[in-house]
Amino acid sequence: MGGAAQQPDADAEAGGIGGAGEGEAGGDGGAEEAPGRANNRADEDALWDDSEPVIVPFDQGNPGAPMGQEDFATYEEYQKVIGDENSDNHYRPFPHKMAWDVAEWSKELGPGSNAFTKFLKIDDVSAALDLPFSTSQELNQIIDKKLPGRPKFKREQVEVAGESYPVYYRDPMECIKALYGDPEFAPHLVYAPERHYVDDDQTIRLYGEMHTGKWWWRVQVTVESRKPGGTIIPLIISSDKTQLTLFRTKSAYPIYLTIGNLPKDIRRKPSRGAQILLGYLPTTGLTHIKNRDTRRRAVANLFHACVRKILQATVKDAGLNGVPMASGDGVIRRCHPIFATFVGDYPEQCLVAGCKNMQCPQGCDLEREDLGYYCEFTRRYFPDILTALATVDDGDPLEYVETCKEAGIKPIHHPFWEDLPYADIYTSITPDVLHQLYQGMVKHVISWLKKAYGADEIDARFARLPRNHNLRLFATGISHLSRVSGQEHKDICRVLLGVILDLQLPGSLNPVRLIRAVRGLLDFLYLAQYPSHTTATLVYLDEALQMFHNNKDILLDLGIRENFNLPKLHSLLHFSEKIKLFGTTDNYSTESTERLHIDFAKDAYRATNHKDEYPQMTLWLERLEKIRRHARFIAWRIAGKNPITAEKPERPAKKLRIKITRFPSVRAVSFQDADLRYGARDFKAHLTEFIVRHNNPLLRSAQVKTVAAQYKLPFRSVAAFHKVKFWNPDAQHREDAPETLDCIHVRPAYRDTQGRVQPGRYDTALISEERAADEDAEEDRGLQGSRVGRVRLVFRLSEAAVTACFPPGVEVPTHLAYVEWFSKFKPGPEPNHLMYRITQAFDRETGLRQASIIPVNRLVRSVHLIPRFGPHAPRDWTSANVLELCLAFYVNSFTDRHTYITVY
Repeated sequence: MGGAAQQPDADAEAGGIGGAGEGEAGGDGGAEEAPGRANNRADEDALWDDSEPVIVPFDQGNPGAPMGQEDFATYEEYQKVIGDENSDNHYRPFPHKMAWDVAEWSKELGPGSNAFTKFLKIDDVSAALDLPFSTSQELNQIIDKKLPGRPKFKREQVEVAGESYPVYYRDPMECIKALYGDPEFAPHLVYAPERHYVDDDQTIRLYGEMHTGKWWWRVQVTVESRKPGGTIIPLIISSDKTQLTLFRTKSAYPIYLTIGNLPKDIRRKPSRGAQILLGYLPTTGLTHIKNRDTRRRAVANLFHACVRKILQATVKDAGLNGVPMASGDGVIRRCHPIFATFVGDYPEQCLVAGCKNMQCPQGCDLEREDLGYYCEFTRRYFPDILTALATVDDGDPLEYVETCKEAGIKPIHHPFWEDLPYADIYTSITPDVLHQLYQGMVKHVISWLKKAYGADEIDARFARLPRNHNLRLFATGISHLSRVSGQEHKDICRVLLGVILDLQLPGSLNPVRLIRAVRGLLDFLYLAQYPSHTTATLVYLDEALQMFHNNKDILLDLGIRENFNLPKLHSLLHFSEKIKLFGTTDNYSTESTERLHIDFAKDAYRATNHKDEYPQMTLWLERLEKIRRHARFIAWRIAGKNPITAEKPERPAKKLRIKITRFPSVRAVSFQDADLRYGARDFKAHLTEFIVRHNNPLLRSAQVKTVAAQYKLPFRSVAAFHKVKFWNPDAQHREDAPETLDCIHVRPAYRDTQGRVQPGRYDTALISEERAADEDAEEDRGLQGSRVGRVRLVFRLSEAAVTACFPPGVEVPTHLAYVEWFSKFKPGPEPNHLMYRITQAFDRETGLRQASIIPVNRLVRSVHLIPRFGPHAPRDWTSANVLELCLAFYVNSFTDRHTYITVY
């Protein structure tokens, strides 16, 4: 059955670079020009349209067809287990809220059992609070015996190479039923694949959630041809070793499971419980086997034997024939759990796919020296792999090794995916943004740039960048960093392109190719993380990668590289293809796995006595899951025991786009202090002009100045605010996506708690020129109609001042900002690096910075400016004074994903 997914159908992906397919046009992506996306957004604009997509449901059967209805929905069944259904006590089996709160606190925050028992004994705390337990052991007995939970862990032995190894796991079918039947997930489950389009003509395909990809549609066709009416449950499996102790003496090997029927925004939040710990695999390195090749083969066989032990006992038959399952609302369907994707880093991918190091785990039949090329590729035929693996039982080990070598796979003894229905391991291996991009290609590029330009100059530029809420300031540069994390690489990527502009290469080589290569890779990095894609944006993704390849040879000319035979570079060719198959990359991110290690491995280990830890860890996790499930049950009871339905909840109300504290940071700032402390030059004159212009909008600028010169302000101070917060809505208008937090700091110099003088900070912002944005308005994409300004002072007029200065009926903004302006944007960005260049704007008559006072609601968001350093960064520039001393800047489009989408 392993080859079933190879059957051709209307949604089969095309081969070759990026899997270009239906409705897509390739681009030449030449080195001489930047991607056409910079100047032509027509095909991409559909992503930013908040209209609903055109949805084409699956039309070759009846997937997701209900088979019946259970008498009791999940919470009602849970209540029967708890007992006393008619009781008014919502917290059963705990007698009252206090008892439940203490129990939940003890398990969620994790005080040690001895510490918790000692706490309960202090002055008879247990009796004073009327708790039904006086020790940690008594609380554990209540949780173990009276609270229902997820499946229990069990321990079994797996024998490999004559040795037995313990594996701790729980029944995967019970785990799948627990996820599928969770009442919290009932409104969000998807039961059938769909095709999404952004246009009525259905020419531009939209990819987002897993059910919008081609894989689900393809497998659904096969299932419907065998047994109509089935509901596919795509299994997403991930595994990764992690260190439990700081000094690397203990490690764990967790394996996780989730299902693709759940939206990705739910799956990637650990608090939602959509990822379940399937088991702990053995961490042994089999060091007793002295031959290196034999040891590696044994390690691979141990991994596959353990995972096969976990999965194949129940999942194989259920995936092929289907089993009745009830969702959280009680509706029963025939469900087929089918292995869809494996999530892991490159070593883990090689282990799972059975390929060697320096090979492609996605089945590409390429030699090592071809990995660095942007080229066509062919994939190994998966049925041939299965045929080779089937010879293991013929009895001749040497012949089996040779047969597997010819087929292009390691001689694994029955890999876990061998007999899983509809499985193709080469298709199931998915891209890994964290390790292949941030910890892979970005890491390489940073080291190449250090060698090309010199670490000292790059460090000097990093240390002199102005501050921004979305950026980390590397005050001493980046060359000294060791064991750089993925988050640190993300922070470096936000400014990497800007810091190398105008630098000179050794030997008087033109740096244009290196700039284009870095721009291409960064574009690929940001495009690869789009939460939704169209066939048009996938072309941009491939063009960005081709731009890097077309210009990367500059590194050969500099002698920095001898070749580009990097598996992680080759893996980028598969991103576009896998997005079409399984949806966008946030469906299968290893960042989620890394985060799960904290809850399911590290915290669990800390709760043990560090001796024979796995039985303690699994028991601790079982109790924690029970507590969290009971908390959701209590919330359901308190809410009135509302029936669980599959209807989606109403969309929450949007927050205000701009937020300023109710009370000012400084109650009264005199006009003189505004000038001297905040740098708001001629503040009084500018405020007077604003009042005159606001009261007389038809006056020309010269007339405003004439009237303002004779106007006397009836007040002498304003209330100042040192921070403006923004909640930028999702740039792609997704309903459940979190809003992006942004902030502008406007604060004069001050002394910290240690008495040290801290410099003032006045951030730059993107400001709407032609209109005052409404509080709830969503900003347009691009920079047209906007201008950059440096905010020197955010203030509010008193009620008395408003009454004295503005006539009745005139709408007065609640908050105002004093802004120093930069030059207007040019029609397009600079060539090669595609960043907009602006300069400080000066008044021709006075020679001072152009400034004015505007309503705060014209602020769109913060914007980061990268100084134009020239060949060498002036050493008298600092992060605090660079906005004063530098005259020309580049507008950074990489500060965050929201900026990249809306500004670039």
